[in-house]
Parts: sequence; structure tokens; C-alpha cells
Amino acid sequence: MASALKSVLNSRLFLSALLALPGILMVRAYLAAADIRPGDLLHPSGEWSARLIILALMLTPLSMIFRGRRWIRWLIRRRRAFGVAGFLYALLHLFFYLLDMETAGNVLAEIGALGIWTGWAAFFLFLPLALTSNDASMRALKAGWKRVQRLAYPAAILTLVHWMFIHDNVMAAFLNFAPLAALELWRAAHLLRVRTARGSSIPLTTT
Repeated sequence: MASALKSVLNSRLFLSALLALPGILMVRAYLAAADIRPGDLLHPSGEWSARLIILALMLTPLSMIFRGRRWIRWLIRRRRAFGVAGFLYALLHLFFYLLDMETAGNVLAEIGALGIWTGWAAFFLFLPLALTSNDASMRALKAGWKRVQRLAYPAAILTLVHWMFIHDNVMAAFLNFAPLAALELWRAAHLLRVRTARGSSIPLTTT
């Protein structure tokens, strides 16, 4: 019984269902409640997208800090699932945005605003990440796959700017991105220390 439960909890289907649940509830609320407008669901869908992307990016520095721990290995194996789920919530966020704007003219009228174009730019940077988050793309792209995945970092910065200016709530955006920023600063400092230590350990030669 315990092994069967563990198998279910570790299955991709269970994780996918868990990650999809907030989105399903949002869509259900929109379809079932006459007083819920698409604009009411812009914030929750966007925040779910940002937080899942933050989680996916945090896993690399966390794996360096907690190397070998079982729970971090469990999360690392599911990193792509978190990233793809983050993109799907961005897609849901875009869907609600387009419904709220109603016409292409309304969309184009505000596309030059900082809080708007940064959201579009982040979405189009995340698009190739989502499309290549599979084993077939890894095999096809080889070393280029990692270069594509690095687009997540400028996309995350654009997402931060989008959140700051579209919600007019700088503090909430910074609080959500602060753990990722702190971990990336630690990672950069750690890599610099390692490189410095390796450089100083190389013996000097004379001719």
C-alpha cells in the first residue's frame, strides 16, 4: 500500500494534475460565475506563471547548496515540469488578457507601455524554452540546447519588470523575485571563488 502511494505521488501524472489544478479552478470560475471578468484572473494566472518559473530557476543554485540531498534530486528531476507549467500559466494569462482587451486595436494601442511590451517579450523568450523542454530537442540541439535554456534568465528579468509596472506594486514583485536573486548572487560568488582558487593553485613556471 505504501509503495503504491509512493509510486502515485512520484508519478508525472500526479505532478501534472497538481500543477494544473489552480488553472483548472480559474477557468472553471470564469465559466461558472457571471460576475468574474477575464481581467479578474489576470493577476492570479500571471503570478502562478512567475512563481513556477522562479522555482524552476532556483533549483540550479539550490542543487549546488544542497548537493546530494534526496529532496533536491527529486525537484531537479521535475524542473522541466515546473518550467513548462510556468509557460502554460503565461499562456493562460495571455488568454485572459486578450479576452479582457476584446479587440486587436485595444491590444496595439497599449503595446508600447513598459509594463506591456516587457510581458510580450518575456512570453516570446519563454516560447522556445517550452518548445524545446523535451528529450528529443535535447538530442537534436546537443550543446545548443543549453544556450536556448539560458533565455530563461533575460525572460525572468522581463517578467520582473512586467510585474512591477503592470500591477503598480514594486514591493510584491521584488519579494517574489528576491529568493531567486539572492541564490543567483550566491551562485555567481561561489563560481568566482572556485575559479580564483583554481587559478591560484596553478604553479608558476619560469623559463
